[in-house]
Amino acid sequence: MAALVATTGGALGAPAAAEGETPPGQVEFPTQCLAPQEAGLPPADGPTTARITVDDPAPRVGDTVTVTYQVVRTRARNLVGGVGGELPADVLTPTGRILLAGAQSGEVTVVGAKRNDPVPAGAPLPAVTMTGTFTVTAPGEITLAPGPYTLHTGHLVDLDTTCTASGPVSARLNAIELPTANLRSVFLASAHGRPGAGVRVTAAGFPPGAAVTVAGRAGAAETADRVSATADDLGTAVVQLPVTDRTTTAVVAYEGAAWSARQGSGPAAYTVVDAAPPASATQKVTATVEPGALGMTQAGQDITLGTVPYGDGGAAPGRIGTVTVTDARGGPAGWSLTGKVTDFTGPGGIRIPGASLSWTPSCVAAPGSRSACTPGSAGVVGPEGALLASTPDAPLVGGTFTIDATVTLHVPPYTPPGAYTAVLTLTLS
Repeated sequence: MAALVATTGGALGAPAAAEGETPPGQVEFPTQCLAPQEAGLPPADGPTTARITVDDPAPRVGDTVTVTYQVVRTRARNLVGGVGGELPADVLTPTGRILLAGAQSGEVTVVGAKRNDPVPAGAPLPAVTMTGTFTVTAPGEITLAPGPYTLHTGHLVDLDTTCTASGPVSARLNAIELPTANLRSVFLASAHGRPGAGVRVTAAGFPPGAAVTVAGRAGAAETADRVSATADDLGTAVVQLPVTDRTTTAVVAYEGAAWSARQGSGPAAYTVVDAAPPASATQKVTATVEPGALGMTQAGQDITLGTVPYGDGGAAPGRIGTVTVTDARGGPAGWSLTGKVTDFTGPGGIRIPGASLSWTPSCVAAPGSRSACTPGSAGVVGPEGALLASTPDAPLVGGTFTIDATVTLHVPPYTPPGAYTAVLTLTLS
């Protein structure tokens, strides 16, 4: 019979490190270890030294994070041995829990492989490493702290040594909220008119029944031109907006108390043409700059990734077709270009998750563009989507922008041979 028994004597040394130096995230905390009933020993109190690490300290909401819980020093010993008093190799299985707090609470179950060197009778048990995963559900800082762990042996008879613990914070990560697409839009029947003339405005893409405000804008400030309406069952509101303020240069539509990039649409450019008669012996010359639209084109449609060898798996590299975004609206609203990908489907319906595809975006603004172009962060694309590129709101934006991205599909080892296909969708808003 082999038993893992907690005792107050001795402790296993920490992994090799510079003398006097503590590895980042390593913490020590009180532990009470309960020996198996078969051992007939009382509980043992003493410190546990542990460390928690994460594979991604800045995930996006919806990402899966892999966590590692390493017990560097434990109170458990091999007090009862088998033949010769020795605990054999590869009979020790650790399990434990990591405690989440902050922006997201809960527990993560972690499990270690059955992998240990022989342990002499009475010697401390070796350090153990356990891993697990959890899905990020909220943005903000999430803290991770070591929780209870159990050391199980299956030599001759199954025995458990359970150590209750609640340690201090050992690791932190900051989750980023994914941008959401704004489908609201505003269209004008005419882009100019005399003071007091009405313009027919169509606001679309709003929630059915929403209270919609249609208003004039002068730069980033609203003018006195304003009407209200209720979106119909299709999310559309059609109004006649009298434009009496000569400073009005654009028209917007929005929900709530004020326009915002999340709950508003536009601006659509509008010019008030002053019809006052010119002074004697003079002529008034008026030129109107017509606003355009926000649109994009893409070079090519299909993306062919590199091949990976069967058995080894690995990274299949590629590049998206170059995307050209043209913003000729002439207003203060920026734009964002997002992408999402389906699962990859291969022979016999075998799938590779869409979350296995990652990209590294790049973005360049053409000379003379009013706006800067910011590429999205390198990382997973997946079915939830990720930001490819964007420009911020400003008093006046516009220009031509070239967006590229290298992509990599991480193919698991021993994925059956064949072609695997997915659909990558890009959305400009």
